[in-house]
Amino acid sequence: MTTTDPAPGTVTELEAEAAALDAADPLRRFRDDFVGAETSLIYFDGNSLGRPPKASIERLSTFVQSEWGGRLIRGWDESWMQLPFAIGDTIGRTAIGATEGQTVIGDSTTVLLYKLIRAAFDAQQAADPARVEIVVDRDNFPTDRYLVDGIARERGGRVRWVDVDVTAGVTADALRAAVGPETAVVVLSHVAYRSGYLADAADLTRIAHDAGALILWDLCHSAGSVPVEADAWGFDLAVGCTYKYLNGGPGSPAFAYVARRHHDLLAQPIQGWMGTADVFAMGPDYRPADGMRRFISGTPPILGMLAMQDTLQMISDAGIHAIRTKSVALTEFAVRIADAVLAPDGVTVASPRDPAQRGGHVTLSHPGMRDVTARLWGHDVIPDYRDPGGLRIGLSPLSTSFAETLAGLLAVADAVHAPAR
Repeated sequence: MTTTDPAPGTVTELEAEAAALDAADPLRRFRDDFVGAETSLIYFDGNSLGRPPKASIERLSTFVQSEWGGRLIRGWDESWMQLPFAIGDTIGRTAIGATEGQTVIGDSTTVLLYKLIRAAFDAQQAADPARVEIVVDRDNFPTDRYLVDGIARERGGRVRWVDVDVTAGVTADALRAAVGPETAVVVLSHVAYRSGYLADAADLTRIAHDAGALILWDLCHSAGSVPVEADAWGFDLAVGCTYKYLNGGPGSPAFAYVARRHHDLLAQPIQGWMGTADVFAMGPDYRPADGMRRFISGTPPILGMLAMQDTLQMISDAGIHAIRTKSVALTEFAVRIADAVLAPDGVTVASPRDPAQRGGHVTLSHPGMRDVTARLWGHDVIPDYRDPGGLRIGLSPLSTSFAETLAGLLAVADAVHAPAR
């Protein structure tokens, strides 16, 4: 045993605690509903790609054989045309606090972000030409930042950058200092992809509105993991992916939320036939549909939106607040393990320690984490890595146990000081 190994008593105590937490977990039954959860593989990357639900195996097979294979093109008239709106409403109801008719499944996250940011910017400029700025923080997810930069150049605007602590995120004071009479749109992530910082979305939305700006929330790291109240908090726009905590599968299509008050005011920039008032009129001019259909462009990716329905049902059964309660317990447990067994190796917690300010993942910082991640993957322990030196521990409440969390973090500790052996 090296000097950096945790004391046997500490491990024994943590193992007993993990077993007790799992025994008392009201959501433990859901773990068995996921493919691979019964194996010894330790999965810490559900905040990037969730495990597939077992029910999705039958759902996908039945669809291919019966609906696609049996109904063929008739399926469009029978159900497929309405599926993006039906599943969108389910996401709204179960995961983001939105009443029906405001959420739709659409394109990729990137494309939906482009559509809504660009539409919001154009509408704001049309109402007040002085509004030329898009506000975004420097630690937002790269796609969000790249899109904001490109849209600002494309539309003759400019970016107002907000500097943030990368172990935290955008605070009320930082946003208040950035917005003003020239702000058109604010783009923020509800949960920071790097640190897991959970923004006060209601407060930041009020600050943006007080400045006369519209705000778009990126819900990729929060939908299905933390409670969101899009309507109650006054969101204008939101976009979220479905392959993380909604377990839609690799590259499953994203969802868009547009508050009803903006439906007639926003003109989305990618005008396709599926967004028209009469899809099959094939008329000479583009005439946008009413409601959320106007934010669709091309043919909906039906296969890609099937699997997420099974997790949405689990979220509905469990309740998002119960999911959040377990998420907090998991991340609290992970932080305490890190303090007990990783801190002696120089590993620090690069996420907020206050659970009220932390989403569903914890980032551990150490200069060797890139190599550590590679070693762990070779032993079926799967976290992910984010520069600089950050190993993310993504804990999906429906599919992750406390015992798995402990085993994985002990493997991280072993990998961190493995070169010394």
